[in-house]
Amino acid sequence: MEKAYKNLEFLASREARTIRILSEYLEPLARFQRYRVKDTIAFFGSARAVPAEIAAEGLRRAESAHDPGGLEEARRAVALSRFYEDARKLARRVTEWSKGLPSAARRFIVCSGGGPGIMEAANRGASEASGISVGLGISLPAEPSSNPYATRELTFEFHYFFMRKFWFVYLAKALVVFPGGFGTLDELFELLTLVQTRKLEKPLPIVLYGGDFWREVVRFDALSRWGTVPLSDRSLFRVADSPDEAFEILRSELTAIYLARRGASSRPAP
Repeated sequence: MEKAYKNLEFLASREARTIRILSEYLEPLARFQRYRVKDTIAFFGSARAVPAEIAAEGLRRAESAHDPGGLEEARRAVALSRFYEDARKLARRVTEWSKGLPSAARRFIVCSGGGPGIMEAANRGASEASGISVGLGISLPAEPSSNPYATRELTFEFHYFFMRKFWFVYLAKALVVFPGGFGTLDELFELLTLVQTRKLEKPLPIVLYGGDFWREVVRFDALSRWGTVPLSDRSLFRVADSPDEAFEILRSELTAIYLARRGASSRPAP
């Protein structure tokens, strides 16, 4: 007779969904405790961004092919590649700063969605600073769930989006949101909603990176003019346009909130 917990057919069944959900809570929890990861800085952004050298090579090929459609796409890739490089630089600076903190636990670890694009850039920057980083991957039909730069022992592949989001929120002490698509906007607005409604009790600095993109894509001023979002809620986030500017926002706010206060709790807030 086969024990129920060894029955893979049962574990993959509808009846065992609760067990699978619980596994995506308990297994990451055990790994985070084992590697002393107590909090993170989450990086969100487009999976379509590529390194500058790859985008530049694509533009050269498109120019040689004399394809107007391909040329326009290649130019967009070059523009987006700036954010890949900036995310990489910012993650490297954050990691260097984090490694210098006098703490036995690992503080403010770079965390991404584990995939390509901005996610890869964040993990890559942390790796270049000889630091660890987290990759909270998700199994998708048309996108790799992991990149080669996230720390292997802290690379995950989730099935359930909501469990992946839980770990983003539970560990995060700050959030940096680069230009992105539906997934990035979904993550940003869910976090803003949790902060606005105070369902998330811990302070959470939020940095929107790339002012031109965010002012064009999300008309926050229009939401205030229509009376659907109070003007005061604009203070829930700040905008940065360079790695240096974003780093100074993160460093100063995290220091004031979590490092400067004596006796401040270091446990992740639920």
